[in-house]
Formats: sequence, structure tokens, C-alpha cells
Amino acid sequence: MAEKIVITSEGVALLERVSKLSGEKITMCDQCGTCTGSCPMVAEMDVTPSQLMRMVQLGEADVLGTKTMWLCASCFACTIRCPRGLDLSKVAEALRHVALRKSIDDSDTGTMPQADIEALAQIALVSALRKLTG
Repeated sequence: MAEKIVITSEGVALLERVSKLSGEKITMCDQCGTCTGSCPMVAEMDVTPSQLMRMVQLGEADVLGTKTMWLCASCFACTIRCPRGLDLSKVAEALRHVALRKSIDDSDTGTMPQADIEALAQIALVSALRKLTG
């Protein structure tokens, strides 16, 4: 008898967010492994592309801590060979967005002393403004 998998409400929210951002129907992935076999970066990854997709399908928050999403070269080898026509590079990009926006409230430049703001690197200011206006 197959074990029933229960996904938490947070997991469902993660799956829906990544699906919306990527425009991909992640639940269509049937774990054939073609993406993993096609990926030129797989040797450097901590989880394979097919494992990454499964983690998203199950709504596992641990997926945001993997380095796989950062190593995706967006070469589209997985997309070209996927029998379901899924674009894993879009999923990796969506995961990067979720991971980067996860800590959006960590720094509030409105409450920082002026001396600290002046000491920040320009890229930090640009990034903060993009987050606040995006």
C-alpha cells in the first residue's frame, strides 16, 4: 500500500508561489530524471534537478537552502528534453526570487542611522529600493 503524503499549508503556499512565478505546472513532473541526465551542472549540485522539482512538489521549505537553484546555468537542456515540456530553469529562477525575497523585512532603511546608510554599498541600497518598490 502506498504511503499517503501530506503537504502542510506552508508547503502548498510555496508550491503555488513557485508555480505562479515560474508559469510552470510543477505538479506535472513525473520524476523521469531526464532533466538530471541532461544537466551539465549536476556534478556540482547538492540535489539533482529532479529532486529539486520533487521538493517543490512536496512544498519542502528546505528547497530554499539548496545550492542547485543557484547553479542552474539556464542552458535549457532540461527543457528541450523534458517529456512534459517543463522549463526547470524557470522554476530555479522562481526559487531564487522566493529565497531572495524571504528576508525582505530584515533591513528597514527608514529606521537606520544616517551614518550606517552612508556606509552601505550602493548595490545594497539599489537592492533595498527594488524590494520596496517591486
